[in-house]
Amino acid sequence: MSRIPDAFIDELLARTDIVELIGARVPLKRQGREFSARCPFHDERSPSFTVSPNKQFYHCFGCGAHGSAIKFLMEYDRLEFLDAVEELARRAGMEVPRETRQRNQQGDFQALLDTCAAAAGFFRDQLGRTPRAQDYLRRRGLDAAVIERYAIGYAPAGWDGLRSALATDPGRLALLDKVGLLSKSDSGKVYDKFRDRIIFPIHDRRGRVIAFGGRVIEKDDSPKYLNSPETPLFHKGRELYGLWQVRQAHAKIPRLIVVEGYMDVVALAQYGVDTAVATLGTATTPDHAELLFRNAADVYFCFDGDRAGRGAAWKALEAVLPRLRDGRQAYFLFLPEGDDPDSLVRREGAAGFDAQRRRATPLSEFFFAEMSRDIQLASLDGKARLAERCRPLLAQIPDGAFRDLMSQRLAELSGVGLQAQPASAGPAATAPRGSAPAARSSLVRTAIALLLQRPTLVHCVPDGYAFGELQQRGVPLLVELIELIRQRPGIALGAILEHFEGRAELPALEKLAVADLLTPPEHWQPEMTGAVLRLELETLRQRHAVLAARLDAAGTVAALGATERAELLGTLGRIRALEGEIARLARAPAP
Repeated sequence: MSRIPDAFIDELLARTDIVELIGARVPLKRQGREFSARCPFHDERSPSFTVSPNKQFYHCFGCGAHGSAIKFLMEYDRLEFLDAVEELARRAGMEVPRETRQRNQQGDFQALLDTCAAAAGFFRDQLGRTPRAQDYLRRRGLDAAVIERYAIGYAPAGWDGLRSALATDPGRLALLDKVGLLSKSDSGKVYDKFRDRIIFPIHDRRGRVIAFGGRVIEKDDSPKYLNSPETPLFHKGRELYGLWQVRQAHAKIPRLIVVEGYMDVVALAQYGVDTAVATLGTATTPDHAELLFRNAADVYFCFDGDRAGRGAAWKALEAVLPRLRDGRQAYFLFLPEGDDPDSLVRREGAAGFDAQRRRATPLSEFFFAEMSRDIQLASLDGKARLAERCRPLLAQIPDGAFRDLMSQRLAELSGVGLQAQPASAGPAATAPRGSAPAARSSLVRTAIALLLQRPTLVHCVPDGYAFGELQQRGVPLLVELIELIRQRPGIALGAILEHFEGRAELPALEKLAVADLLTPPEHWQPEMTGAVLRLELETLRQRHAVLAARLDAAGTVAALGATERAELLGTLGRIRALEGEIARLARAPAP
């Protein structure tokens, strides 16, 4: 996830008391070795949110929220990764490695921010000097307070108003160009990109201006909206217009409403609907979806009810499906023909808009309505087609109640449910020490779960372990985990999960990290030793089976090569020795 050295992250998390960090924001109560509270990430009546000081990890058994101290700051304080690291480092009296900050600043990062801030100031000043632009905003029903809140400005009609004011030397001219405020003609002439437009500054999640959007004043001018291009500061697929203002207005955002234009956001805010944001001239992206749900559990996508609007809604649905863990909900609000949020809220006010919002279509209904379009569900062929259409998309939903219910609904419509998708390593309870060997795959899950919950158990794995060659699901993940813990002594659970952030294996690891192991903690060391021994035994048996197959094909032992004959006999002897060692471990008295 980061360009920050792993060793720094490990030390930072080791120095951070996650109980103290979370307890300053959420009232925690001690329950045995852990602390509990009502989850700060979803509404609940009884506590299901736990914080473990030993694991330096939090987890909610209700909505699935979980992670390290870094992840908590990202989710609760809504910080970006680097900002969360900076905050924890400040608390711990540590300094983030200088080279990391320099790489993230991309050399002239601060100069680019300063240029955008200066341009925003110029546009604000020009609005105050231009009655025509002020009259336009008044006609749209915007008062001084909302204009100030969104820092709305005006770009003058001339070709070089901004350039003349700010590009006082070649260096500043280059900065204006780099942040996308200048354009160049075919003949090479440089001129202002935004001219005779109402300007909407775009803020990042720390309130800094990073780009601009411009709207025409005269309805016959085009294009109606003009946005900054991609720059080192601005990536339109990762930003949401108005999110900064929503976060300033709400300590806990009740919901987010996604609309299509800047003016929709501002008009809704003017009439008291202050939770609206807009994508920036692009369809909803996976980054948008993650950002939306990081800030609010309920997200409403507001589109026109025409064909284009439903197409945009479907793209939004595809972006949010993989992020719909339990506790997150998405809705689709399709406005009456001829309406947009601006016109609707001006005509009916906040109460009228809210009434429309409450009638929004839940994602589940929209999904099955769209997937059933043009299908004759009365026929077996139609039901089969629906099942085949739905399965790949439903498989993207994280494990949990919502996925189960969506699968159940598919079964009701088609008679065919969603088959469980095997994970690389899923949750499993461990067997008590000394019991009969568990299924092969559960040995891998047992070892992974034990290492996650107590990384120091890696000492139970011999240096020359052979089970890395075992052809079995989950073994590569176990091997990677062993090597990670060995390379980073003292690593805690939170740092382990940070290492796997963004990887397909992360959901399975998170489940194993909080799985209830049947054996008490004092039995974990022999449990880990037993799992390793059995994995080594499975590896030897697998190799012996290969050699035995070659013997069958050859017909006689003499027909095998000398090396294979020696390996066949040696493998058999090692199998017997391991079986004896496992039997002795099973008979050993409990610690």
